[in-house]
Amino acid sequence: MSKVKAVGVVGLGAMGMGVAKSLLRAGLDVHACDVRAEAVAAVVAAGGQGAASPAAMGPDVDAVILLVVNAAQTEAVLFGEQGIAPTLKPGSIVIASATVSPEFAEALGARLADMGLHLIDAPVSGGAAKAASGEMSVMASGDPALFERCEAVFKAICARLYRLGDTPGQGSKVKMINQLLAGVHIAAAAEAMALGLRAGVDPDALYEVISNSAGSSWMFQNRVPHILAGDYTPLSAVDIFVKDLGIVLDYSKKSVFPLPLSATAHQMFMQASAAGHGREDDSAVIKMFPGITLPAPKTDAAR
Repeated sequence: MSKVKAVGVVGLGAMGMGVAKSLLRAGLDVHACDVRAEAVAAVVAAGGQGAASPAAMGPDVDAVILLVVNAAQTEAVLFGEQGIAPTLKPGSIVIASATVSPEFAEALGARLADMGLHLIDAPVSGGAAKAASGEMSVMASGDPALFERCEAVFKAICARLYRLGDTPGQGSKVKMINQLLAGVHIAAAAEAMALGLRAGVDPDALYEVISNSAGSSWMFQNRVPHILAGDYTPLSAVDIFVKDLGIVLDYSKKSVFPLPLSATAHQMFMQASAAGHGREDDSAVIKMFPGITLPAPKTDAAR
């Protein structure tokens, strides 16, 4: 089969926009679709082509990357009223990058195969900055021949491509475990900062010390600055971890495997979401702690 040259990107959020522009920098023919017209216009301005719907781009691409939020959006983009799957050419590749359950990824692979299409189960990590620079980590599984066809695609969007198996589902299993750690680390960072605030420790000094001590983590260093700035503009929202840790716990229940830290972290994100913070940055999980005064939003002059 021929190498992929024309790529569709569905979902132009924090990750998808960076992916689309990274593909353009690599010289690929990029078609973009999003519910926000201004996001599509930004890709067109950078040299890509816009599509009014996923279905509309199907005949023009060899592969499509789905950078949507969850399984329901993946289902809608592929098989909904304006879904792309029926309009893709036989042999086309779907690169599914939403965080979904392993069971969903496995079933999706079988469903697409029945339509003469191929799936690479390819969740991503790295955030908006890594997506913009083409340096994401991709946890992928699928037929080895598909990776050969998509060589230019993955070279453009990621610094690390982890080949985790020949069938869909393995990539999603590894992403699930990554999200377990990410969610627990964010919850732990919030708990530590909340205790520091309650104890009257200077929060900026606490952040500096912990960042250079054994208690630090990547999530602590990445998320605590949002708390210090009083800026909960969502890069990854509280509700994302309600979903992702829910996937973790659903899998653990089916496996009859205890995950006490994941369960506690999930309840913390659930509490923050129930209190009205679900669409705020995931660092807003700190708002569930009572009796603390959080740093006020900093003005531009104070930053």
